[in-house]
Amino acid sequence: MEIFNKLSTPESKEFEKLLNSQLSKLKIEEGKVIEGKINKITEKFVFLFIEGLKSEPVLDINELKSMGWNDKIKLGEKIPVLLERIEDKNGEVLVSASKAQKIRGWDKLVEAYEKNEPIMGKITSKCKGGCIVEHIETGSLMFLPGSQISDKPLKDISHLMNEPQKFALIKLDKVRGNACVSRREIISSFKKEDKAKIIEKYKIGDIIKGAEVKGYSSFGCFFNVNNELDVLVHLQEISYSRVNHPDEVFNIGEKHDLKVISVDKDKLQVGCSVKQLSPDPFEHIENYELNKKYKAKVVKIMDFGAFCELEPGLVTLLHSSELSWTKKSVSAKKMFKVGDEIDCVITEIDKDKRRVAISHRLTKENPFELFEKKYPVGEIVEGEVVNKNEYSLFVKIADLDVDAFLHCNDLTYLNNGEEELTKYKKGDKIKVKVLEIKTSEQRVRVGLRQTQTDPFDWFKDKEINQTITVKIISSDNKGLIVRPEGCEMDFQIKKSQIAINTADARPSRFTGGERIDCAIADLNFEKRKVSLSIKLLEEIEKKEALEKYGSEGSGKNLPFSSLSEDLKKKDKKKKD
Repeated sequence: MEIFNKLSTPESKEFEKLLNSQLSKLKIEEGKVIEGKINKITEKFVFLFIEGLKSEPVLDINELKSMGWNDKIKLGEKIPVLLERIEDKNGEVLVSASKAQKIRGWDKLVEAYEKNEPIMGKITSKCKGGCIVEHIETGSLMFLPGSQISDKPLKDISHLMNEPQKFALIKLDKVRGNACVSRREIISSFKKEDKAKIIEKYKIGDIIKGAEVKGYSSFGCFFNVNNELDVLVHLQEISYSRVNHPDEVFNIGEKHDLKVISVDKDKLQVGCSVKQLSPDPFEHIENYELNKKYKAKVVKIMDFGAFCELEPGLVTLLHSSELSWTKKSVSAKKMFKVGDEIDCVITEIDKDKRRVAISHRLTKENPFELFEKKYPVGEIVEGEVVNKNEYSLFVKIADLDVDAFLHCNDLTYLNNGEEELTKYKKGDKIKVKVLEIKTSEQRVRVGLRQTQTDPFDWFKDKEINQTITVKIISSDNKGLIVRPEGCEMDFQIKKSQIAINTADARPSRFTGGERIDCAIADLNFEKRKVSLSIKLLEEIEKKEALEKYGSEGSGKNLPFSSLSEDLKKKDKKKKD
């Protein structure tokens, strides 16, 4: 211990010199990959000896097995590890064999990428947008985009799974540590020499006959030429009219003539055009007039309508809303087929946007205008129920392709409209009255009850405060349901309108079937509303009696309850 107490002694200085020289050789640094020698093995752990460290690093034996290093788990074997911490909070050395493998694997990938050399790998699984490839030598994982699996579309890649094969490194992200590989580039490299000879045959201006539509992309359409070359027709070269996607014009398997507009011998690519086979129709678009009838050829049918040609190269849109006047959800597939020649009217010409819109329904007379001429408002017509929903019927007028709207409230004057609606079914013949025609909105409204006599007309010769006789139909807590004699309609007398005296205003006083008099409290012919009141009749009769026989006594509420006393007082005054 004496040597360490006095550091200035020659022995201490010699020991310090030897120690510094030894440490300078090892250069132990965190974050470096170093080799450790196995000097002890237990059931769960492997202990390593690394010269220059004060303690032995420990590795989980399962980590080595998961890396496929079962054969390296033996005494004396050297294993590369990443030194993560020389000393953690517990004073232990932290190392990782799997991280060291990834770092060395990444270095090898970088080296192969810089030298433009292929690597050996195998496809281990599928993922969104492509597959995961494992580097056989290091176990590093790389991404294989779906477009880079093969030089032609593959529906099934099961035969490629877990098979060792070559891949080309096409992208490395050193910051994120991501690698992207291509199998297609390896395959294509074998065909480059043959493809170069094929491309030599094509020159700008050549016409390719009968090229087959092979596939679409957002930027154009691919054609197969004589089963030896794939060429691209860019979106802007498909048509002189605006095209949002190639599937608006082409169908897979169709054959079209193409014009070669570019040849790139370095990239081994040939660019073609369809529209340049014909002159630009927009140069003489002034020959076409708005709202004039023309013939157009159906070239493509879509869910939202159809594309038609007014002339070769001039493609127009026929939207589904312009197919029919009366059918709202009609499909172009049910009306036309590709190759049909149809009548159309040009509704829009936008030379700047190179867009032309057409209409098929405008070639026919608007059936709503015909309806208005033939059946004006107030006319009674015969129709057939063609559809119904929870609140209305749709009635087709016999000789016109127009479905009129009939609301349940216009079915009857007497019953509940929704209940009355259940009595009708498709195919029923009914006579209705035209109530409203809106040609611009393509809407006709009809009514059934308007063809019948309105029972409310019973009140035409009646007035407010007039006395009428009613029959009590039923009673409940809210009041009485009554029917005026000679009328077919039922009305309610509210509980508060049964009597002046609150104690007498009890609906339970009536059992039904009684005939009583009441007064008309309110009458509105526009709203078809009437209010009836027994209380009002009592007040009218009381007023008349008092005017005739005397004044009402104070503090009395019941009708005529104080009449006798009032009369006595009146007689007494006369005597006095």
